[in-house]
Amino acid sequence: MFAPSLEFFKHLLDNLSTAVLLVDDKLCVSYLNPSAEMLLAVSRSRAEGYPLAQIFIDSSANSLIDKMADTLKTAHPFTKREACMRVGVNEVIVDYTVTALLSPNHPTSLLIEMQQIDRLLRISREETILSNHQVTKQLVRGVAHEIKNPLGGIRGAAQLLGRALPDKQLAEYTNIIIEEADRLRNLADRMLGPRKLPDLQPINIHECLERVRSLILVEAEGEVAIVRDYDLSLPELNADPDQLIQAILNITGNALQALRENSKQQSPTIILRTRAQRQFTIGVVRHRLVLRIDIIDNGPGIPPHLIDSIFYPMVTGRASGSGLGLSIAQDIIHLYHGLIECESQVGKTVFSIYLPLESGYERR
Repeated sequence: MFAPSLEFFKHLLDNLSTAVLLVDDKLCVSYLNPSAEMLLAVSRSRAEGYPLAQIFIDSSANSLIDKMADTLKTAHPFTKREACMRVGVNEVIVDYTVTALLSPNHPTSLLIEMQQIDRLLRISREETILSNHQVTKQLVRGVAHEIKNPLGGIRGAAQLLGRALPDKQLAEYTNIIIEEADRLRNLADRMLGPRKLPDLQPINIHECLERVRSLILVEAEGEVAIVRDYDLSLPELNADPDQLIQAILNITGNALQALRENSKQQSPTIILRTRAQRQFTIGVVRHRLVLRIDIIDNGPGIPPHLIDSIFYPMVTGRASGSGLGLSIAQDIIHLYHGLIECESQVGKTVFSIYLPLESGYERR
């Protein structure tokens, strides 16, 4: 019969993917395994003996240390789901459980088990975005086709009526019918999205961004600063430059409008940033190399009740908006197996465009 030794249990802890910390009765760290070192970005030699409060920082719990001290006294365990932890200048999302370890003739200690879940949450969120986008796109296309079908008849009947009217002044009314029918047809065309296959060619993404920047600068008329933060080492992307310019322009144009409509905004700024990310997952597909384009503005932010539906057609937070720009941008990026995400709060809104830089991928 196998009798595990102390060395075996230590080897077991060292190979767990779950981060494990042991805290003594003074709430100082007495042990952490390699997974905890990676998660907390601290070495074992530096952390052991340090107060827990200096390395375990739950930014969503004000009285965490008090709660752990209470667990030492009462031995009642507790679990926190989707806790936001601060690690250096970054934040990670974890689930953690705190359990009291009772041992005869020894002070009570605490066992803390942590599992990083921000990657799982992001994958789940991306799958939801992609799934909702596909369903919505099919629905909108069906509606757009149903709108276009009778418009030709309405327009033709208005033209015939205008010719048959005895009073030419009445033609003004038939012209209104024709103009509105044309406007609805154009709206339906926009709802249908790109109708031509992309003209794929090797492009430098910064050329597309510079084109967008020049257009926005003209429209901004000096009211908004456009800051470039480019990674010039990025490889070329195989895509249709006109489509990418349209997608980026739709997002950047929205940012400009939000800044211009906020009269109290000081130093309105839009940042165009490019970066490369390796071994990055989009939905259920893991890509070796992904291009990330961030469009950042310091405007009023997107209302919380709209943030989950901004990529749906006809959803907009502006009275003058059509609600199609972001939906069309998402549709274009999806053609390249990419994705657009958004994070927003007052003073900082970030739209992130992810585009795979290689054709091969792995399913997860």
